[in-house]
Amino acid sequence: MLLLAFCGFFFFYGLGAFGLLGADEPRYAQVAHEMLDRSDWVTPTLQGKPWLEKPALYYWQAMLSFRVAGVTDEAARIPAVFDATLLIAIIYLFLRRFHPGSELDGALIAASCAGLIGFARAAATDMPLAACFTIALLGWYAWYDARRNIYLAAFYVFLALGTLAKGPVAPALSAVIIFIFVAIKRDWRALLRTLWIPGIVLYLALMLPWFIAVQLRNPEFFRVFILEHNLARFSQDLYHHRQPFWFYLPVFLLAMMPWTIVLIMAVAERVRLIWSEGKDALAGSEDSWPGFLLIWILVPVLFFSASQSKLPGYILPAVPAGALLVTQYLAARRSNNDKDAARPGEGKRDHRRFSLLFAAVHGILCGLLIFAALSAGSIALGHHLLWVRETYIAAAISAVFALGIAAVLLSRAGFGLLRPLTMLAVVVSVAAVIRFAAPAIDATQSARPIAESIQSFSHEPVPVALYRVSRVQQYGLEFYLDRPAQKYEDGNIPAAAHVLVAAQNTESQVAQQVPGRPVSYLTSIPAQKLDLFWVGK
Repeated sequence: MLLLAFCGFFFFYGLGAFGLLGADEPRYAQVAHEMLDRSDWVTPTLQGKPWLEKPALYYWQAMLSFRVAGVTDEAARIPAVFDATLLIAIIYLFLRRFHPGSELDGALIAASCAGLIGFARAAATDMPLAACFTIALLGWYAWYDARRNIYLAAFYVFLALGTLAKGPVAPALSAVIIFIFVAIKRDWRALLRTLWIPGIVLYLALMLPWFIAVQLRNPEFFRVFILEHNLARFSQDLYHHRQPFWFYLPVFLLAMMPWTIVLIMAVAERVRLIWSEGKDALAGSEDSWPGFLLIWILVPVLFFSASQSKLPGYILPAVPAGALLVTQYLAARRSNNDKDAARPGEGKRDHRRFSLLFAAVHGILCGLLIFAALSAGSIALGHHLLWVRETYIAAAISAVFALGIAAVLLSRAGFGLLRPLTMLAVVVSVAAVIRFAAPAIDATQSARPIAESIQSFSHEPVPVALYRVSRVQQYGLEFYLDRPAQKYEDGNIPAAAHVLVAAQNTESQVAQQVPGRPVSYLTSIPAQKLDLFWVGK
């Protein structure tokens, strides 16, 4: 029940507190809406045209969600909530079976990582991929440990679902991780036995039907999906997402907040063992689990770092591995805690210095997480941190939390309170975003208030046009109004009377676009620097 309560709060609480954000959320939601309207489970479309950038798993999930809960922004995010909750449940069951005693810690640590909480609330394909990919790798490792084919079957089932979530990246990354692991262990028989014919048949039976069907209906699918949105996206900056090679290092560390310092310590400990003991420390015969997790973290980070197109969500499949490595490290530290405390003289002083440094850094990270949550509304309004009275109050509250957490961690029972204290910081952060920041995020970043303004003037589905409006706002309006928006810049000016959404201070330019037609000012949306006009015939 405790785990279910935390998952419900982290993933579901305030799910619709702000509208769909960015270009991807409303676009994916609209694709699913159109597929539902047509009862078409094969071809994704956007405004009636094939949209072949991604496979269909998210769209199928959203269609089911829309059918049950109605077409809303909350329903569009429910697939990610479901996938994240399933992921946490599988982590709990896996640890209870193979690492008993750490199952609750591992599940809660994973559920409280900033990256998982953020993408569990997004109407996008990142969480479906991360969940399926993680469950597949846990299934493979369970098979490797127990050699029961039921686990290998689960590996192939979720690998197929991962392929349906985002394409060949799921089998490609899993193959590299498994190959490196068995190569280090020189267990080539395990690699051959992984190529289990019934499992491969199961994978193909689940994955291939949709790919074949969509290709038959849309002959351009292979070119658009495989060549452009997989191979070309990796090798070229087609969509202007270029970032430096090291981009994913800070992104991954931020996604692991507030467990970042513990992860760094866990990786440092593993690297120290590798340095002193060689490759046996990476995947030794006694305990291969931490070595497998380290490989699992490194492969996605390095793979996507080599890509010419980088987006933060790409790194999400590495976050559960980071959470599991943190869990393993804390379990090992807990078992050695009494030994460390019993060290005489210099060893005891070294332990004290380590505890002081850890408590200070972890407390600061928890405080920074709370400060970021309390300041998110101010940042959304001003596009940067505004040092106003509320910001100083947020800084003071965060400092109190940071000092309090550090002080408790330095107490005699501090290490045992690490998880509850950290979970408290995450709960406060999520509550602060939903309670204080959500209205500002909704007003400045979502098209929902624009759509509501349009609907307040006319409940009928009047045509909508845009002038100098971003594609983020365009996709959002098309989802919330459920109709295409025509762009003046493209020469698509509706002949009928319509609502025009235009950038502020462009009324004279609008009049030039529609000479001889009456243009009436309706209202302004200052938070997004937009004006609404009624353009007559």
